[in-house]
Amino acid sequence: MLLGTALLGATLLLAPSDMVGPKNDVLYMKNGDKMTCEIKSMDAGAIYVSLDYVDGNISVEWARLARLESPNLFLISLDDGSVYNGRISIHPVEGSDSVLVVITQTDGQTATFDKSRIAGFSSTGASFWGRLNGSISSGVSYAKGNQTTTYNVSSNVSYPRPRWSAALGFNSNFSSSSGADAATRNQLQLTVGHLLRWNNWFYTGFGSGLQSSEQQIALQSNLGGGVGRYLKKSSNVRISVVGGLVWQGTTYESSVSTASREDMLGAMLLGTANYVKFKKTTLNLTVNAIPSLSDPGRFYFNTNAAYFLKLFGQINWNLSFYGNWDTQPPAGTSGNDYGVNSGLSFTFGNQ
Repeated sequence: MLLGTALLGATLLLAPSDMVGPKNDVLYMKNGDKMTCEIKSMDAGAIYVSLDYVDGNISVEWARLARLESPNLFLISLDDGSVYNGRISIHPVEGSDSVLVVITQTDGQTATFDKSRIAGFSSTGASFWGRLNGSISSGVSYAKGNQTTTYNVSSNVSYPRPRWSAALGFNSNFSSSSGADAATRNQLQLTVGHLLRWNNWFYTGFGSGLQSSEQQIALQSNLGGGVGRYLKKSSNVRISVVGGLVWQGTTYESSVSTASREDMLGAMLLGTANYVKFKKTTLNLTVNAIPSLSDPGRFYFNTNAAYFLKLFGQINWNLSFYGNWDTQPPAGTSGNDYGVNSGLSFTFGNQ
């Protein structure tokens, strides 16, 4: 609980608006509106900009943009994973529905692409704080009949860059009822990734810790890494798969007499999917399968899924699912722990 509170506090401190920059970018919308602003980034189906007369950043739907003019430098990533550094301009093609993006690189060379191929871009002048994305979610329920109280709290912070990224996530669940022991589950995970020279290929590494009273796990630590590929990478959809190796060390509670400590080397088969619909919904899904190499026949599986429905401003309603399974747990312990949570969340950055 103290760790969750500390992480939530740190997340709030890391969420200020980006540093003030020149407002010399111009957006032209398909309905004829014109906006002079400072472009921060484009991601998740939206351009994030700041205006002189608006406190904070606002999001503008990428699909409704007809033209863009800017003298500033951006890091631009395409749907095939390639990255460009330069100035960007967007304009429609007369006599057709096509919209072209022209990138003038720092060496003077130009590259032209259809607007649909842009996966995202960010200002090279954006501050560290302005690039952070994340959310804080919480929910509480109480039933008088059996005096059951449940709470859940989760937080995630990510730092995306065109060629690498880092993310930190935490979630905590607590449930107590009259006549039964309280059940707790806490999980913390750090993930980093970097693009390889081949388009849409990347390598990644992660470390995580899990505590689960249902499975009588005092601490389960994981360290692993592998090579992955983006199967789909656009402004609002990201799908990737990863294959690699993972070491897992599990310390069980003192009440488990059949095992106190287990170490395992396994293969890692990881899949992630992210979908964003502007001003409406966000879906995040992670599935991780780990067949044991040091204990053949044993299989671990864990998943996390979160669905966000925008209510107003930066406030969302969220529904999440978590679960982890072990096909051959120590005798007398449970082989699984899973649950569903719902509550409200506050998002910041490109969320």
